[in-house]
Amino acid sequence: MFGRKKQMVDQSSALPGRTTAVDIPETHFVNGNPLQGPWPEGTETVIFGMGCFWGAERLFWQLDGVYATSVGYAGGYTPNASYREVCSGATGHTEAVLVAFDPSSVSFEELLTVFWEGHDPTQGNRQGNDTGTQYRSAIYASSEMQLAAAHSSANMYQQELEKAGYGPITTEILQLTEYFYAEDYHQQYLAKNPAGYCGIGGTGVSCPTGLVT
Repeated sequence: MFGRKKQMVDQSSALPGRTTAVDIPETHFVNGNPLQGPWPEGTETVIFGMGCFWGAERLFWQLDGVYATSVGYAGGYTPNASYREVCSGATGHTEAVLVAFDPSSVSFEELLTVFWEGHDPTQGNRQGNDTGTQYRSAIYASSEMQLAAAHSSANMYQQELEKAGYGPITTEILQLTEYFYAEDYHQQYLAKNPAGYCGIGGTGVSCPTGLVT
């Protein structure tokens, strides 16, 4: 049951989950800001899936204008799933990073550039040696503006990837439904464990700027 899964589970076959959320720290280990909302006025959020969420989260907390980051599970069916359950492939979730940001300091376009250049979005249910639906590429937008910008950037980046010999982008781009925080020890993992595993690696193809948002 807990082997890696390469095919998306049907909703009817997904694990039932639970009503109780996991306990997480009140504040971000790196910058001390609250890990959950309500966020400061003007803050926007977006969810990214880029493979193993440990390394992906670090890419975003390093950016000026990012208020907070966290890791969790999104895009699936099982409420308040555990890490073990997500890794079984029986929840439908992908490992995800929530980014709360101030758009007057860091634009959504800049976040998309970090997203596209920080992983290989053409690998389907895989990222490097990490295989399974929980490692799929995803953008879960929190507004229609973000959704339109994400699709626009995907189209533009696809052209650049094709020039470099890569195949079609497989990134799932959807309006966010639910996001479930991962367990305490996963939050800001690479700040707590600097020598920890990081499977993040891009294609080396630059993402074009000047998106229409």
